[in-house]
Amino acid sequence: MLEVKSKQNCRWDIVSLGEVMLRLDPGDGRVHTTRSFQVWEGGGEYNVARGLKRCFGLDATVVTALADNAVGRLVQDLIYQGGVDQSHLKWVKYDGVGRTVRNGLNFTERGFGVRAAAGCSDRGHTAVSQLKPGDIDWDQIFGAEGARWFHTGGIFCALSETTPSVAREAMLAAKKHGTIVSYDLNYRDSLWKAIGGQAKAVSVNRELAPMVDVMIGNEEDFTAALGFEVEGMDEHHSKLDVQNFRRMIERAITEFPNFQVVATTLRNARTATVNDWGAVCFAEGELYQAIVRENLEVFDRVGGGDSFASGLIYGFLTGRGPQWAVECGAAHGALAMTTPGDTTMATLSEVERVMKGGTARVAR
Repeated sequence: MLEVKSKQNCRWDIVSLGEVMLRLDPGDGRVHTTRSFQVWEGGGEYNVARGLKRCFGLDATVVTALADNAVGRLVQDLIYQGGVDQSHLKWVKYDGVGRTVRNGLNFTERGFGVRAAAGCSDRGHTAVSQLKPGDIDWDQIFGAEGARWFHTGGIFCALSETTPSVAREAMLAAKKHGTIVSYDLNYRDSLWKAIGGQAKAVSVNRELAPMVDVMIGNEEDFTAALGFEVEGMDEHHSKLDVQNFRRMIERAITEFPNFQVVATTLRNARTATVNDWGAVCFAEGELYQAIVRENLEVFDRVGGGDSFASGLIYGFLTGRGPQWAVECGAAHGALAMTTPGDTTMATLSEVERVMKGGTARVAR
């Protein structure tokens, strides 16, 4: 059973380590033909902290770095709106044109029907990718300030040769101070292909896995990012049979007995805008499954998995147990995909209503 520290003597419910990018969204159009973009902030690890603050009302901080220019200040302004603390945001001097440091950009279109969502990242030599061990005072964060939960993941660790070492340093400090460590595998082929590909991803993730208490991913991540071969994958859908997932988890906890919770989203993308959506969570020797929402209408799928993670973590932070946690995560992820942008716009009352089977009938 997860032993989560009480809020007493802990300034932070959640500390997140990762990159915060500027997302440029062409709305209903395409990246390569649009003449205007809506902007949002987003990033896999940051989105989890933002969800825990904005939807669930917990105290959240992000450890990240930005180049000190107008784009970085725009990202900061968007972070202010989400309410995540910025006291551990590292500003890096900008050289004027981005030869040595810059801020990450993420051009993402939502997809519709048979046209899948698509992204084009522009994030080379960004400020956060240049973090190295010793840059962050982790004992200050986890010791002097105190934190109940720490979250990072495979996106941050794919940014450079040094970021896995930073994640490792943070995890060791968190464990020393009794903080729960969660990690979202979040495998992205585009991030790994220039630095060793999937083999490198497996190597990095398997080195960090022994320090993880709560391992999170989607149904493909465990194969791609941890090297687990899974029988029973449906040839026609990215959908994993729950019994095959159970076998995979049994193997995972045999190799990594430190995993106290393993959770995954289950998605069958019928089209870009109609998905079957569910989730499972293995904890305390049992498999817990959220209700499967068939034919879920999706407005913007980006960030659905991050919102699942924040709902799941909220369940454990508040002591509600694995079944409630996985239901909360699945409901929050479903709601997050009904609005534009990477980050949640849902409220706790909306999440609880969806968990109880509430309909989309107008609320007056």
